[in-house]
Amino acid sequence: MPALLRPALEPFLDLLRCPVCRGSLRPDRGALRCATGHTFDIARQGYVSLLTGTRATSGDDTAMVQARNRFLSTGRYAPIRRTLARLTADALPGRGTVVDVGCGTGYYLAGVLDQLPDARGLGLDASVCALRSAARAHQRAAAASWDVFRPFPLVDQAADVVLDVFAPRNPSEFHRVLRPSGRLIVVRPTERHLAELRGHLPAMVTIDPDKEQRLQQALGPFFEAAVTRHVAYTAPLTRQEAIDLLGMTPSARHLTHADLGAHGLLPDQVTVSVLATSYQPR
Repeated sequence: MPALLRPALEPFLDLLRCPVCRGSLRPDRGALRCATGHTFDIARQGYVSLLTGTRATSGDDTAMVQARNRFLSTGRYAPIRRTLARLTADALPGRGTVVDVGCGTGYYLAGVLDQLPDARGLGLDASVCALRSAARAHQRAAAASWDVFRPFPLVDQAADVVLDVFAPRNPSEFHRVLRPSGRLIVVRPTERHLAELRGHLPAMVTIDPDKEQRLQQALGPFFEAAVTRHVAYTAPLTRQEAIDLLGMTPSARHLTHADLGAHGLLPDQVTVSVLATSYQPR
């Protein structure tokens, strides 16, 4: 039986474009199809598969998604989500469209939409495993598979707010799909983020000390920083939460099962330290 078009996806049909020919897309027997005939299946979980040709090589696998869902459900990252929601509400006080690029399981987009009852959201991610959760994360959130490094399958000036939370960035495309009055909100870690875990596990991916400078250089031609919030606190961790926190990060690809499960090596608390900046288009 063909997958049905989810109600959350329908409002985005006017904003989505065929990634092959840039034509408009319309629903047709469990898929989206352009006038030329390019067809993109709607998965039974509700997301639409827009990636074509060579697939993205990044993205969370099943184990990472399961770890992410378990950890985020503990509320340890809730202060980050609340800060993101406040910044979005300041940029979008009424109706509007939020696009979350690299949305993962949809945790942050859902938190934003909870605070914006008149907004709609679209999550883009390369991970099919993550999109299965993102498509069901919120009743006003749609989801589609996409690679952040390719031109987005969206019309110009489609979004009022673009979110980028712990995700890769494509500044020129962020700028293209944002309305002139819109905002780009970027959340990224500081050098202190998860310092205790990195101290216990040297194999973890480190945070480049020049990361912030490179971010500003990349965004500078397109955006100007409007406001920045530093979210910093110490969170307690159970042993399972520590394992899940490691398992949901890019470090999971570099750590062995012995690293993740070694007795006595995991801390019982961790520093959370991220910057959240709202940028206005130049």
